[in-house]
Amino acid sequence: MIGIQNIGTGLNRKAVTTKMREAPDTLPQTERSTAAKTVTLWLEMIDEAPDQLLLPIVAKDDRLSFESLARQASRGNVHHRTVLDELVRLNLVKADDDHVELVTDDFVPVKDMPSMLAFLGDNARDHLLAGVSNTLGEGKPMLERSIFANGLSAADCERLQLLMRQRWRILHAELAREMRRAVDAAGGEGGSRIRIGIYTYHEDAAVARDAAAVAKPAKAAKLGRTR
Repeated sequence: MIGIQNIGTGLNRKAVTTKMREAPDTLPQTERSTAAKTVTLWLEMIDEAPDQLLLPIVAKDDRLSFESLARQASRGNVHHRTVLDELVRLNLVKADDDHVELVTDDFVPVKDMPSMLAFLGDNARDHLLAGVSNTLGEGKPMLERSIFANGLSAADCERLQLLMRQRWRILHAELAREMRRAVDAAGGEGGSRIRIGIYTYHEDAAVARDAAAVAKPAKAAKLGRTR
């Protein structure tokens, strides 16, 4: 019997059926990202001791090392070499045989699209949930605010975004410390979660109008019927 084959893709019926039965790829869970937890803890420590940007991978004494940092961030559940390989893959650290250096001021896994999509989805989800909860009056109001202006220059927008980045770095460090204390106090067994975020978006008004005009569907023409 000759198998039916898709000329365009080269797939036969069996291959298509097998593919359709496969479980869909799932995005990583951002709350479980040991790499993100390690970078966050590392940044906390750097705020107090800037010379800790460069760490020995393994220390022979009680000095801070990447091994001890990763162990603390993962609560001993993930080997430090696994964490190191992931951070190197994401270009967030530079490493040789003995030392590793942090080369980022935030955990943004731009080299990993699934992780970027996971953070986008989780951040957008919780932002929308906070707004919906406030709109419907469910429980105590959630913090969900913004400030906006138009008529600015592009340089003004960049300056304001830089200001917000600087403020966020300070707030991020404070929040991370408080969250870590709370998690430790609860022994990691608390039944609640929290996500705190901030965002900035700016665009050229003329470009945005042109894009909206292009995206707007053309008015449907009336269809006549012929015999």
